[in-house]
Formats: sequence, C-alpha cells, structure tokens
Amino acid sequence: MTAAEPAPRPGPPVVLVEGESDAVVVRVVLAARGTEAEVRAMGGVTNLARHLEDLGGPGPDVLVLVDAGEVRFAAGALRRHGVRAETTEELTWHGVFACERDLEDVLIGAVGPTVVVDVLAGMAELAGFRTFAQMPQWRDQPVADQLHRFAGAGSGRKARLAARLAERLDPWDLPPPLDALVQAVEGAAR
Repeated sequence: MTAAEPAPRPGPPVVLVEGESDAVVVRVVLAARGTEAEVRAMGGVTNLARHLEDLGGPGPDVLVLVDAGEVRFAAGALRRHGVRAETTEELTWHGVFACERDLEDVLIGAVGPTVVVDVLAGMAELAGFRTFAQMPQWRDQPVADQLHRFAGAGSGRKARLAARLAERLDPWDLPPPLDALVQAVEGAAR
C-alpha cells in the first residue's frame, strides 16, 4: 500500500460532494440501491483539501463527486496529499468523479425536460417556471437550460428538485458519473 492509498477506515465509505443538493441526490440513489455511505456536503469544492485532511487523506473508501469545471480544485487537493492526477480519467482512478457540467444537468438529461416540468408541477413551481422561461434572456434558450437555471434560482429549490428527480432515476441504470460513483461506493463497502 502506498502513501497515496492508506488502509481503509472503519465504517462505511465517505462520499464528498460539493453542495447539499448533490448530497441529497447521492443519498437517494444509494438508499435505492441499499448501499451505505456517509455523504458529506463540503460547502464547495474549494473545501475538498480540508475534508481530505480531516479524513486522513484520500483512500479507497473516500470518494468525491465534483462538477467538470471544478476538476482543477480536486486535482490540487489530491496533490496536497501526494497524489498526482490531472485528467478526469486519472482523477477517477483516485475516486474523484466529475459530472459533465454539474449534477443538475446530469439529472435533467437523465429524466428529460418533460419529467422535470412534471416534477415542478407537483412542487407547485410550474407557474414560476413558466414566468421565468418568458424572461427575455431565457425566452429563446433550450428548455433544459431554462430548467437548469430555474432550479438554482429559488431558495432551497435546487435541493428539493434534486431529491424529486433522483427518485425518478432507475437506481440500476444510472447516468454517468453517478453510476461510476455508486459502483465505487459499493466496491469500497465490500
């Protein structure tokens, strides 16, 4: 075992995610699969190095989910612990998984805009979305982009919507990188 791969800690694997809406999604998906993990919202990827420090460094039982635009912060956090990984593929080898854009985009793409609109209706948010979608800067944008922006535009909406969309996912047919993350958690739990 190298310095970059310490012995697994006792207990379930730890999954570090950027924010609470990400944590909600990962918790819902893991529960649907009957998989245990401690899921922690870091309050932003810039806190990854501190969280890794608190956990004794990276290891096979510490997994991370970040947005594609934040990969450089994950690479920097790993470097502080003696792990060299620059590309998304190299980060994956060390338990860091990156969403193409962000997890909300992954969810919207996986369930489709029609389902998201349906979920918003069930949350009594459809009228607000329709008003938002008619704003001049959003009127001519693709519906998926409108939904993505609307999700983050209201207090607490992002986490509430993320939870409901995660419930709509087939836990045995997850989109990347959620599938890779869940498989890694299940592997670390064995």
